Amino acid sequence: MRLKALHPLAGAVTGVSLGAAVALLVPGPLGPALGLLAAGAGLAASLRALERRNAEHRELLLAGLGEVKVRLATGAIRIDALSQRVELMPMRDVDAAPARAAINELTAEVGLLGDLIHQVATTLADHDEKLLRLPQAAPQMPASPLAAPAPAPEVRLDPEAARREHAEKLAAERAAAARAAREEAQAERAALIGAALSDGRVEVQLQPIVSLPQRRTRGYEALPGLRLDENTLLLPHEFLEIVDERGLGQTLDALVLTRALAIARHLAAKDGDVFITCNFSAATWASSRALAALTRILERYRDHIGRLVIEMPQAVFRSLDPTSLGLLGAMSANGVRFALDQVADLRLDPRSLFDRGIRFVKVRAALLGAHAEGRVASDIAAGDLAALLGRASIALVAEGVEDNPMAADMIELGVGMGQGNAFSPPRPVKPEVFAEPAPAAPARAEPPTARPTAEVLDYPQPSAPAAAEAQPKPERLPFRAVLRRASA
Repeated sequence: MRLKALHPLAGAVTGVSLGAAVALLVPGPLGPALGLLAAGAGLAASLRALERRNAEHRELLLAGLGEVKVRLATGAIRIDALSQRVELMPMRDVDAAPARAAINELTAEVGLLGDLIHQVATTLADHDEKLLRLPQAAPQMPASPLAAPAPAPEVRLDPEAARREHAEKLAAERAAAARAAREEAQAERAALIGAALSDGRVEVQLQPIVSLPQRRTRGYEALPGLRLDENTLLLPHEFLEIVDERGLGQTLDALVLTRALAIARHLAAKDGDVFITCNFSAATWASSRALAALTRILERYRDHIGRLVIEMPQAVFRSLDPTSLGLLGAMSANGVRFALDQVADLRLDPRSLFDRGIRFVKVRAALLGAHAEGRVASDIAAGDLAALLGRASIALVAEGVEDNPMAADMIELGVGMGQGNAFSPPRPVKPEVFAEPAPAAPARAEPPTARPTAEVLDYPQPSAPAAAEAQPKPERLPFRAVLRRASA
């Protein structure tokens, strides 16, 4: 039988039982005294066994915490190795950003668990230290019999509340780590976009604007794309928000305008009045200096700006300051036409729009359909809008036409032009369109026209005078000799 296998209370039970038996069996006052002594010895043995067991449990707990810390350190090393492998893999920066964010989040969680375990071990060590100091502090307490003993602080243990608090703290730290990783990925993506803009890696795609119902191409809208690498081309909805946040909208507008004017130059070499439209960012419309810079670009393409149409959101048009309106009028006087875009309501003044240089009004086909069906209240019927704008020499363009039934609805409303995937999706532009035209070759001097000779006129070439003098003259025969030769 092993004594360590017994329950700690076995000593107390044995001592009390032995003391009771001694008190009953030994006569006189010696029996109860021996019984109390035996009971006290049993209680002391039980307390000793309890302290020994608690010490063993504490040692096992500390050993387990140490093992968990070792495993966490091993896991952190493996995560670091995984991060290095991800960095060495042939991945695009856009695809590698989510993997890096997940690895950063996992590293943060491992570090958080390590901190919690270290906190538990520190708390246990502090508890042991305080327990060792209790016997030394006890004699210093006042031993006045009249002083009431100080009540011991009440300790309330609520495992559910502690677990909930720990879970909330862990969730908050995890959310903070995920937010930091997301911000880092966005910053990296913004840096890539900024570098692409600085290098001028802007590619323009064209979506045709057709006449209805003939579906003949009347113009194109230039939609910018940003080339990050050979396999990654960002569409406008993927980078315009970052461009606006980073203040790079003016740079993008200058690049797109230059390419749109190059396309207009290419269209001018063909028959037909085909135009090209492009958009400016809100930052450009809000800055008169940026508009002035774009006006200088237009000056270099003065011969081709008649085919350029600049789109302007309705909200921007209604909030332009006097300086921007003056620049708008200057561009309109030079031949630039404008289109009202992103129309939110149909409260339009055609005469005022025409005076400001507006020649096109682009309205979403879904909005026109909602007005036609009565789902949106309006002061003018959707079917009368095209005629109202047409009287002011403004063309109505229905954009976002996705299928043939929607195109048929626009034709019924009298819309003269349409744009959308029902007619054609955006398509890239051939590189030779942006090439500078070759300088015209100088006119060569015409050689002097030679006098037509007999050879040219398909006659025998006359002989030279010297050759004629060198030939012997024919012998002249008398008529009688000729007659004699003939009669013979």
